[in-house]
Amino acid sequence: MTPFRREVRALTRISLPVVATQVGNMTMGVVDTLMVSRIGFEALAAAALGNACVWGTLMFVQGAVMGIDPFVSQAHGARDGDRAALALQHGLVVAVLASLPVAALWLFTEDFLILARQSPELARVAHDYVRVQIPSIPLFAAFLALRQYLQGRTIVLPAMWVMLLANVFNAFANWVLIFGKLGFPELGVLGAGIATSLNRGFVLVALVVWVAVFRLHRGAWRPWDRAAFDPRGIARVLRIGIPVAITLSLEAWAFQVSMLMAGTLGAATLAAHSVVMNVISFIFMVPLGISIGASTRVGNLIGAQDGAGARVASTVAFAMGALVMTGSAALLFGLRGQLPLLYTSEAGVVATAALIFPVAAAFQLFDGVQVVGCGILRGMGRTHAAAWSNVVGYYGLALPLAWWLTFQRGLGIVGVWWGLAAGLATVACFLVVWVYRAGPPRPVPA
Repeated sequence: MTPFRREVRALTRISLPVVATQVGNMTMGVVDTLMVSRIGFEALAAAALGNACVWGTLMFVQGAVMGIDPFVSQAHGARDGDRAALALQHGLVVAVLASLPVAALWLFTEDFLILARQSPELARVAHDYVRVQIPSIPLFAAFLALRQYLQGRTIVLPAMWVMLLANVFNAFANWVLIFGKLGFPELGVLGAGIATSLNRGFVLVALVVWVAVFRLHRGAWRPWDRAAFDPRGIARVLRIGIPVAITLSLEAWAFQVSMLMAGTLGAATLAAHSVVMNVISFIFMVPLGISIGASTRVGNLIGAQDGAGARVASTVAFAMGALVMTGSAALLFGLRGQLPLLYTSEAGVVATAALIFPVAAAFQLFDGVQVVGCGILRGMGRTHAAAWSNVVGYYGLALPLAWWLTFQRGLGIVGVWWGLAAGLATVACFLVVWVYRAGPPRPVPA
């Protein structure tokens, strides 16, 4: 078997369950959106604004925790279970620390949205939606740390099954709390927020129980001691994780700022924008799963001192990401008139979304390539490049161009999306060049 085919099989074996996990995670967001949309497009717009604030800040927490990725995957490749376990402990400490500033920010959601020129009524509803999710932030972060620890050791099925169970729990909680079933009051958008918060606790407990029952920590566990709280070890995780946090936050906020731009164009336009964002975010889970698989595979190979294999794995990952998103582009363009109808029958929202989908289709290839590039660099422990590429691509090009096309050239919401397309293309090209010019992969210092 050729090295290329061997890596295709290895990466597929890791990535498919991760893709299923990510799709399961995103399915909960799709279900939330579909259920909230039944209340009305104003409720959909308010939830979209709330989610912009939630995910724009939770991405920082996720990125900080993902700083453990190269430590766990490379330790696993080197058959050093103690080092992998210590990385998990450092990740859990980072999870708690990173949650605190995000919780503080969520207390000012309404003020921020009003400052961003959003409707005061929508801002108030969005604030309530976000506020009830504050207790779930450290639970979400701890789940991420445990998930990344398992993935770095190529144990990828438990998170997938937990996420499938979570979808059932989430749909049921939404049905009860949004629409007031089984004797509960009808809470609308607020109920969706409470259901989301409860579900984050559910996935953490379920994964912890799964690990304990099936003893998945065997061979990579150590008792908690002073080393788990060693500032030097935590600093090493943050040195990798903070650039990842910045990368994810910059990308998330580029899209969230586009959401705020759409909000100034009216509730119907904002609803259409959120529909398209929901669809492409769902599809994005596939290359994101490949990216996470690539991070694990590249890290394992580097830990095993196989730099040549890590390069082949990188090439295979790029090819898989590009292939998947080429199919995504065809799907979005071909079904541009039908996809909005899954969310709403409001004619203005459907027509506007149908105008946006072809532009979203145009950048799918670049989106797949850039997220895979980020995963490869994370496995290598070289995360600064992705952060700098996002600064240039999104904030040097995408958002200024989006503002100019939308408000100066009069293209409206379509101008926002063409700006995002230009930014994604820039980031993708930058990361491909960086991966192949970075030199031989080396293990991160323990």
